Amino acid sequence: MDKVRFGIIGLGNMGSTHVMHFVAGKIKRAEISAVCDVKADRLKWAKGVLGENVGLFTNAEQMFESESIDAVLIAVPHYLHPVYAIKAMKSGIHALVEKPAGVYTKQVMEMNEVADANPDIMFGIMFNQRTNPVYRKAKELVQTGEIGNLKRVNWIITDWYRTQAYYNSSDWRATWKGEGGGVLLNQSPHQLDLLQWICGMPQKVRAFCSEGKFHDIEVEDDVTAFAEYENGATAVFVTSTGDAPGSNRLEIQGDMGKIIIEDEKLSFWKLRVSEREFCMSTKQGFGMPEMWKCEIPLAGGNLQHVGIINNFTDAIIDGVELLADGKEGINGVELANAMYLSSWLNDFVEIPVDSEMYYEKLKEKIKNSISRKIVDEQITDLSGTY
Repeated sequence: MDKVRFGIIGLGNMGSTHVMHFVAGKIKRAEISAVCDVKADRLKWAKGVLGENVGLFTNAEQMFESESIDAVLIAVPHYLHPVYAIKAMKSGIHALVEKPAGVYTKQVMEMNEVADANPDIMFGIMFNQRTNPVYRKAKELVQTGEIGNLKRVNWIITDWYRTQAYYNSSDWRATWKGEGGGVLLNQSPHQLDLLQWICGMPQKVRAFCSEGKFHDIEVEDDVTAFAEYENGATAVFVTSTGDAPGSNRLEIQGDMGKIIIEDEKLSFWKLRVSEREFCMSTKQGFGMPEMWKCEIPLAGGNLQHVGIINNFTDAIIDGVELLADGKEGINGVELANAMYLSSWLNDFVEIPVDSEMYYEKLKEKIKNSISRKIVDEQITDLSGTY
């Protein structure tokens, strides 16, 4: 295969953005051969920018059966990510899904099982922040032991400011029925993924999710969460769509140093000896271990969505390693589900979460969800029920 034929499902904000990446020639070894959307005006738009030869579909299964595509990029409401990914992979089509992997772990686990059963099919997820050199370097410094044993993580990510008009712009937004959550599932999946990608998964979580704190919505728009790791390290994660101006600051503290990422810059303080060793051996009551602030070179550009799509294409053609394996998407969903469940139960929640309990709690939220014009398929799981 010299060129991958992509289909795109969903021509909303993200789907249309991906189309324009192809139109601009940024995806080097691929082309769009088909698109799918339930709205006629979006198909008309796609035909106008892609030309007469693109296949136009209102039904994804018909597109899968058309033999006109080798891969599909799925950019639809969250509940449908696993639905279409499963159908694509079972049809022999490579699947790249937008974040998050899904709304609840029970659904995502089924998707991962299908991926495992089809090892020749590439399955990726749009975790475009993994292409960012600052986070790639942070991962390297943590996982190669440069900062020593993990002690503390603090991430305040509140520069996701959104207005009420944003939430009113789509029927499915900010409802348990249509979106399955708020800032944790819409804006912060990138940070939840990076948190586990860099530092690993914690063992338990205690979270406080405020629903409709700053907006007229039924889902959370403000979250403060505390997590504990197996070695005793702790993490605090704060996110919101109601702060203006917001912040994006990540601190990772180890016994051999500290990383700070802010304003797209990485700072690294390296200790000469372990803080633990110094603490227990020094005779100085107010001493500090010797440390250096290090200039860390960052390699490569921040290719974002284009980088993920090109890497996915190269994986199909050449078998290169995926930057964002779709099966890893469950980790961020696991963290989000743990935070929701902790807030609902007003207690700590162990990870992995009880997937059945979470599913039952989510169904209760869905039953009381705002009634909007939402396509039935968007609110059903693979068995066709809540």
